[in-house]
Amino acid sequence: MIVSMDRPHFAGTEAVVVAIRKVAREFGLGMRTTDDIGADQVSRRTSAGAFSITDPDGSLPHETFVELSGFPAVTVQVFPDDDAKITVDGIEFPDVPRDSVPAFLRSVHTGMAHVKGTVLPPGWWLMVPLPGDETYKELVPRGTLSPWLSRSARR
Repeated sequence: MIVSMDRPHFAGTEAVVVAIRKVAREFGLGMRTTDDIGADQVSRRTSAGAFSITDPDGSLPHETFVELSGFPAVTVQVFPDDDAKITVDGIEFPDVPRDSVPAFLRSVHTGMAHVKGTVLPPGWWLMVPLPGDETYKELVPRGTLSPWLSRSARR
């Protein structure tokens, strides 16, 4: 894995949570976390045998769900597999690398994230640009433009 110089590499779930906590403080957001520890508790562990709590290598996988207060509504589910699912006002961004989570949240809370309308394919897309010419985009389903999504719309 190549890690850019402007983005730290987070070795574990707890390191990402510490980084999210720093972003929350930066923007004056409250934060609530729920932790699931053990192969029998996390949502993505099928390699461990039935009823086992450790992975085959003996480690305890750790998954965290983070809910940030404020607008837009943002949740982050950090998986033990080096990625996260970030949901912004009901729009899910699956498979965001854990190293990108802080930059993603900063983009959302600094106003860089925006909704863009396109003709082909038709629809609205939530665009989240990150430093280094990286952008995440997800389709906004019809009829789900919340007030925050509407305010951030650009043509």
